[in-house]
Amino acid sequence: MSTPQLDRIHSPADLRQLARAELGPLAGEIRAFLIDTVSRTGGHLASNLGVVELTLALHYVYDTPEDRIVWDVGHQTYTHKILTGRRDRMATLRQTDGLSGFPKREESEYDAFVAGHSSTSISAALGMAAAARLKGEARRTVAVIGDGAMTAGMAFEALNNAGAMDANLLVILNDNEMSISANVGALSTYLTRLLSGRFYNAMRRQGEKILATLPPIYELAKKAEEHVKGMVTPSTLFEEFGFNYFGPIDGHDLDALVATLTNLRALDGPLLLHVVTQKGKGYAPAETNPLGYHGVGKFDPEAGLAAKAGGRPSYTQVFGDWLVDMAAEDERLVGITPAMGEGSGLTRFAEACPGRYFDVGIAEQHALTFAAGLACEGLKPVVAIYSTFLQRAYDQLIHDIALQGLPVMLAIDRAGLVGADGPTHAGAFDLSFLRCVPGMLIAAPSDEAECRRLLTTAYRFEGPAAVRYPRGQGPGAAPGPGLEPLPVGRGVLRRQGQGVAILAFGSPLAAALAAAEHLDATVADMRFVKPLDRELVRSLAEGHALLVTVEENAVAGGAGEAVAEALSELGLNPRLLHLGLPDRFVEHGDPAVLLARVGLDAPGIEAAIEAAIRAALQGKVSE
Repeated sequence: MSTPQLDRIHSPADLRQLARAELGPLAGEIRAFLIDTVSRTGGHLASNLGVVELTLALHYVYDTPEDRIVWDVGHQTYTHKILTGRRDRMATLRQTDGLSGFPKREESEYDAFVAGHSSTSISAALGMAAAARLKGEARRTVAVIGDGAMTAGMAFEALNNAGAMDANLLVILNDNEMSISANVGALSTYLTRLLSGRFYNAMRRQGEKILATLPPIYELAKKAEEHVKGMVTPSTLFEEFGFNYFGPIDGHDLDALVATLTNLRALDGPLLLHVVTQKGKGYAPAETNPLGYHGVGKFDPEAGLAAKAGGRPSYTQVFGDWLVDMAAEDERLVGITPAMGEGSGLTRFAEACPGRYFDVGIAEQHALTFAAGLACEGLKPVVAIYSTFLQRAYDQLIHDIALQGLPVMLAIDRAGLVGADGPTHAGAFDLSFLRCVPGMLIAAPSDEAECRRLLTTAYRFEGPAAVRYPRGQGPGAAPGPGLEPLPVGRGVLRRQGQGVAILAFGSPLAAALAAAEHLDATVADMRFVKPLDRELVRSLAEGHALLVTVEENAVAGGAGEAVAEALSELGLNPRLLHLGLPDRFVEHGDPAVLLARVGLDAPGIEAAIEAAIRAALQGKVSE
């Protein structure tokens, strides 16, 4: 596609050579390039279309990479990548061995901080600003955070600390909900530019010095300023944190953005600029359906997103259907999500049981303690949460739920590798960090039918329980309509063989069965990581020379180690081979390719077992 302006930009230094009037046409070229690129690769579209002008203005005004820009939730950084020398690689976005969909320090000196989880930008940027002060460096630091990310407590902890430190930090609040649209206009933009100007702020500082010697008059002047600001701004909340607040301004008005940012770059202390943007800006389908175009697969830009064809349900859909059915049977059930209602499959439940559905925002810690409070009053909370986000609420799980033995159920989506989203979103550690929590029930279904039954099992368990399942579809075992549980702590043999026994935990069962056909190995579907089926482990150890554990979780501390601990307690000492995710972060890419690379596909499992057998035979020969 023809991009005459964009072809000239290979770095922000090139951008800063343009005349101000050239930025508008460049924004149009970038927007067209984004639509074309993401339609070919898939990715986050609506959020990136909404920050084109803001990204241009930031790199135009600030001396990046010397000045630091920290993005909150990295799925708004595609324009940033384009402007910082990675446009030619955008066709590899989120593909195996290609560009990450998020900021990545190893990828570019312009990526100041990795950001896959939300609400981290202000804390990280504050650390960078404090480091600059300690090192005597004059560089500037900017944190760009969305209004959704401001629902997390971590963001407010950072705001509170930044105000107390009087740090040289600019926080840009990217408000794309248009909730304060009435304030975005000529008057608001004019006042923001005026209030951010050097003259006003110099007069403000001088006035504070003079009036500070006259306390009653100083307090009166301060209240008068707050009153005037309060008439044209949504609140004085950020002023109470110690920030000087500016805005709101139109985040698509390049004149206002460049002028205001130029003023703010010259000011010291904690500053907050409130900009209003529109998700999906410039692409009508995304403007009208920003949620649908948040994360997309490949699509035709002319036709827009095609309706998803029918077919076997994903694990997420299995959970969503089960939740609606269980809620119809038990009126105590309540569903909770930390801002992932659609992604976690709660849409049907929210429609069917609106009074029992709670979206608490991007606040995972609060979600779990909120669930604990509901459970204390006799309700049965089900928290739908991604594995990687559950990590953020670990203390609440231990202290507020498990310590009190409360019947809170965790439906853990995106367990294991997640493909294009990469290591920031991979559920690689949940079995390890859950297994050591006293009283937990941990189930890992191997197919869709088993998932539904284990969900019922966990729900009826009188204590904290978790069911973890992968992203996408399973092997195709159609779940029935019933709500029958499975016996707690009991696995099942799926194949009888000899010599080698494979103990599969969850989704790797299908690959284990395929490998076992060539090896004539026994395969057990363990179903539960905790409580572990010790009798099944004992019988397999007594009848086989080699036991192989397979899990899509970190080997360290995972299900395989649970088996090793059980064998030690039982006084049994068979040869053991633990297969799982390696002791490193697995990068983004095609899920099948990634599983093959870590040896968790059928050929990989078979090869690892054959190597272990060869090593055992060589050991016997050497003896």
